[in-house]
Amino acid sequence: MESLKVWMDARTVGDLEGPDPFVFGYRQGVDASLAVSLTMPVRLQSWTDRALHPIFQMNLPEGAMLIAIRQAIAKIARTDDLSLLRILGGYQIGRNRFTPPDEELPSPSPPESLEDILKYPDTEELFYDLMKRYLLRSGVSGVQPKVLLDARDRATFRSCAYVVKSWGADHPQLAANEYFCMTAAIRSGLPAPEFHLSDDGRLFIMKRFDIDPAGKDLGFEDMCVLQGIGADRKYDGTCERVARAIERYVSAGHRAAAKEIFFQSLVLSVAVRNGDAHLKNYGVVYGDPLGNNIRLAPIYDVVTTAAYIPRDIPALSLGGSKKWWSVGALRKFGISHCGLSQGRIREILDAVTGAVGDARAQIRRYAEDHPDFRETAAGMLAAWEAGLTGLEEK
Repeated sequence: MESLKVWMDARTVGDLEGPDPFVFGYRQGVDASLAVSLTMPVRLQSWTDRALHPIFQMNLPEGAMLIAIRQAIAKIARTDDLSLLRILGGYQIGRNRFTPPDEELPSPSPPESLEDILKYPDTEELFYDLMKRYLLRSGVSGVQPKVLLDARDRATFRSCAYVVKSWGADHPQLAANEYFCMTAAIRSGLPAPEFHLSDDGRLFIMKRFDIDPAGKDLGFEDMCVLQGIGADRKYDGTCERVARAIERYVSAGHRAAAKEIFFQSLVLSVAVRNGDAHLKNYGVVYGDPLGNNIRLAPIYDVVTTAAYIPRDIPALSLGGSKKWWSVGALRKFGISHCGLSQGRIREILDAVTGAVGDARAQIRRYAEDHPDFRETAAGMLAAWEAGLTGLEEK
């Protein structure tokens, strides 16, 4: 058995042991506001699971990230779930932190320069250097290579936390792909974090939304956590169950807006052919789990997957289907599960199709100046054309 201390707000709130079974117990006297998850309130009885609890496995690396971390630590440590938490646990998305029983929380690293990262002449070399320095300080899920770091804006002298992403040979120009998809999201009125594309197009940089302006960590839980399932089942979900999770966990005052945002994000996924809007790409954020400010997280990780997989399909099913949904299917879902009127649905459809149309012109202009992006741009534009056609009223 291995044991880890679980921290929140620089206080030890409990202990996690495993792996057979995994057991988490709160320490005596922990306040109910320091619950590690909305699904695991403070109680005397331990929380026991055969697999690592979903809230604790939420930020474990996947794909290329997991391979890189395994290569970095293979000679000095195991790479099972608890060992990964022990190494990455001091630097996590959300409120929870993890350390060995005899260690304290690590101190933060000095901030980088945001401007230098964006304007660096060879960001491939730069990202390799950032990976060496921040890989084991990046408790964040996902297949795409990425690191967590603090960066200072020279104009405001403010230091903020960011996620910096690159891409591999199997997904060329993914940073620019995500940048233009997120641009369409913003133009359509969807809430999204601040984001940037490096001058050479190799890095996508997004401000973290799980830290408030005062620097306090916010709670974040993705839909796998809220549905009590492991990250390996992120493609097993349905839009209907996501809507029910929003109804159950989002505060009453934010619930209607959350359902509308979720519906609009589905329309956007159809328009830009984003086949990777899975359960881990939706979640909730909050300051106090007992308060009335639990809301849907901003939209993130939107990419045109059809630029790489032309016959890609949605990550979640809607109405029992994983084919790209018709306007009729979306309307039915919007009315029955999101409480939207026919008029509001029409407004959302118009906002998304208009924003995607505007962003297409931006893609074309960028491709003219960046020849390496032209092939990906062609794939994106073809996918967006198909998506917009699919959203036309019959």
